[in-house]
Amino acid sequence: MTQTTSASTEASAATKSSGQRSRKDLACTAAASAYQKQFGADLRRRVVDEGEPFAIVQADTPHELFHVMDIPIITNQWWSAYISAKQLSNRYFEVMAEHGYPENGCKYCSLGLACTLANDPKTAPWGGLPKPTVLVARLTCDCIQHVFGQWAQALGTEFFPMEAPAWEKKDASWFERSRTEWRSVYDADRIALMVEEMRDLIALLENRTGRKFDEARLHHLMERINEQEGYIWEAAQAIGNARPCPVSIAEQMPNTMIPQWHRGSDWAVAHARRFRDEVLERVAAGAGAASNEKLRLMWIGAGVWHDPGFYQALEERMGAVFVWSMYMPFAGPQYIREVQGQPMDALASRICSMNEVLHLPPWMNGWMTSEAERCGIDACVVLLPPDNRLAQSGTKLTALSLEAAGVPVLSIDADMVDAKNWDHDRMVGMVADFLTARGLA
Repeated sequence: MTQTTSASTEASAATKSSGQRSRKDLACTAAASAYQKQFGADLRRRVVDEGEPFAIVQADTPHELFHVMDIPIITNQWWSAYISAKQLSNRYFEVMAEHGYPENGCKYCSLGLACTLANDPKTAPWGGLPKPTVLVARLTCDCIQHVFGQWAQALGTEFFPMEAPAWEKKDASWFERSRTEWRSVYDADRIALMVEEMRDLIALLENRTGRKFDEARLHHLMERINEQEGYIWEAAQAIGNARPCPVSIAEQMPNTMIPQWHRGSDWAVAHARRFRDEVLERVAAGAGAASNEKLRLMWIGAGVWHDPGFYQALEERMGAVFVWSMYMPFAGPQYIREVQGQPMDALASRICSMNEVLHLPPWMNGWMTSEAERCGIDACVVLLPPDNRLAQSGTKLTALSLEAAGVPVLSIDADMVDAKNWDHDRMVGMVADFLTARGLA
């Protein structure tokens, strides 16, 4: 184990190797970042300063229930990315090891727990998180169950687990029917189980917070989410069809993900529309993310949150543009649901399938191979976090499917929030060497 350093020393060292800034061309990118910064300040005020009831949740849980009840939430993945961006990951993981936790645990899922265990208000964002009303996660893997159970214990609250049962039917073309035929695509019994658990969660929240759930408000929210995701899907289609690619992945991600944290709100819908419009304007003008686009790449995995400039370095070095990441095109088939008068069921169909279609075959590889064809992808790079079993699970079959379709695949053994083994120049060079070796550059 490396010797413990101060947070400031660690941050300085990490910045040299991995903390490269990304270039921003879109006005809406700055607007999204400014909104999220203000939201973070407001969220801190509500949960830290004013002690308002709040929840810590996984990204694949029904955030919409909390939005309808106006209960603040802190999403574990957002919190992890926030900590990582502040270059605090290494120190916090060392603290976990000092507490006896295995060093090969999932970094993305456990960084929030590590921050709590460190119990260092001087370094922790917001001085650390106060006691939430509840922690909520789907049981997509053993790691999640243990991390959230331990985290709830450390914070002195409870963990509300939600099931993640397997699908009996395996539909590799789920994305073609998901908007309208979601009940059959995602299995009526799985949807019914999720609805039952969602109603149990609502009862818990009403009891603990005194706030009431209104299903009519959920119906309205679901329709607004459909509008928002429609704009993002239009932008995703335009980016995939355009030559050259008009928008860097470094701008695709924030303009998709920041509105997703606030999905269905007036701001999120308006921002998604603004993003779509800016994308279309760049397409019409023939503007490209790279000055001389030569290769179109696909990125599978979470973003490298500690090195946002990694992607654009390849644009500048060899005209290799990441046209596709899973965040943006996910908006259309996985988020949009015709409500059909059943908002709880429609929401459940999205939630009960979210991780599966991103990480498990045949849903993952069928969709991603289809997307590679749609976007004219020349090669694919997969982020393979060594200690994240869920993120690893479907990548082998997906790589085989892409290779069979004529798309070369490079897997990078690196973590999205742990910069300890990441070096910016080495990683850029690795991708460049791979593209050259495969005769693409």
